Amino acid sequence: MVINRSKILLFLIVGILCLGFKTGQKPGDPIALRDEKLNFTPREFYIADVIDERANKNSVASIVYKDEAQSYVTRLADLKNGAANAIKLFVLGNLHQDKKLRQIVITLKEFKLTENSIHGGKVNGHLAMNISFGMQKDYGVLQLVNYTGGVRYTRLDIQTNMAETILSQGITEALSWFNTWINKYADSDPRLAKSVQVSFSDYTEKPEGDTIYYSSKRPLSWADFKDKPRASNFEAEIFASVGYTEHVSVEKGIIKLDIAVKVNMPKSGSWVRGGSLDDYALNHEQRHFDIAKIVGEHFKQKIAGMELPPDNYDGFINVEYLETLRELTRMQTQYDRETHHGADRAAQATWNAKIDKELKGLGFK
Repeated sequence: MVINRSKILLFLIVGILCLGFKTGQKPGDPIALRDEKLNFTPREFYIADVIDERANKNSVASIVYKDEAQSYVTRLADLKNGAANAIKLFVLGNLHQDKKLRQIVITLKEFKLTENSIHGGKVNGHLAMNISFGMQKDYGVLQLVNYTGGVRYTRLDIQTNMAETILSQGITEALSWFNTWINKYADSDPRLAKSVQVSFSDYTEKPEGDTIYYSSKRPLSWADFKDKPRASNFEAEIFASVGYTEHVSVEKGIIKLDIAVKVNMPKSGSWVRGGSLDDYALNHEQRHFDIAKIVGEHFKQKIAGMELPPDNYDGFINVEYLETLRELTRMQTQYDRETHHGADRAAQATWNAKIDKELKGLGFK
């Protein structure tokens, strides 16, 4: 038998040709995959299902035979019980299944063996494969990687029992390839991560530019209010906000997520009128900044209390961040309403004590 390599990933079929072998596959007979234990044990996955998404699901092979007149004819043949069921049974019977591991779904995109006759009583064959491996999730299948491979071979025209051998070997080779792939990337591919570990930091920037990032060691001064006074009933205005950045790495199958929280105030977006530069008014504006810090710490606490899913942790964080922005707006609005923008000194003193107490509880005062 002559094997010719093709496409991306090919394998070697070793056959022995001799006189007196059996004819093998009969025209039109379904192809039954024989049990043959695979020579590796998966450590990272088991096969949970096989899905057939081929354009033509009617057959997996087009096999050349000789008819009674010794003319070449081609007959279609399918796997016994259908491609998806036959491959699933083959896997269940021959590959170790540890259901504590990742659930992997095989999706057949292309799986077709085609033969044609050539001179000298020989037949050329080509198995083409395109198989997708994905991980079963609650919401569906998360696609991981595609295996594209095939094999070209030449056989004698009387050796009609090659289809089962080649198809079985093709499945085996695809599984072996995936096993090698997942072993290589299990600890580093975020799609394969089993958990998320979150740490937090406070974003800083040195030297300080237009944006001030909150620090208990860096109180505001009137010099920080750089914008021109606006047409407003207020004497001063500060724009304090909460944001965050992420740094992501994967170590030993764990997503390490560092969230740097950015409680900030742009100097160019904050203003004060010239006649309002007293300490009492500055304290009122500082408290707006303190409130943003408190809300930023609430954001940290909520994220820290979550069990984030590795495949959609950002979705949960984004939802919580939107709620953080709503909380910031509610708290700032309540503060200004109850203090009458600082005009009610008794209410201002109450809020000063309330903010100081919460900052102290958070470890900042």
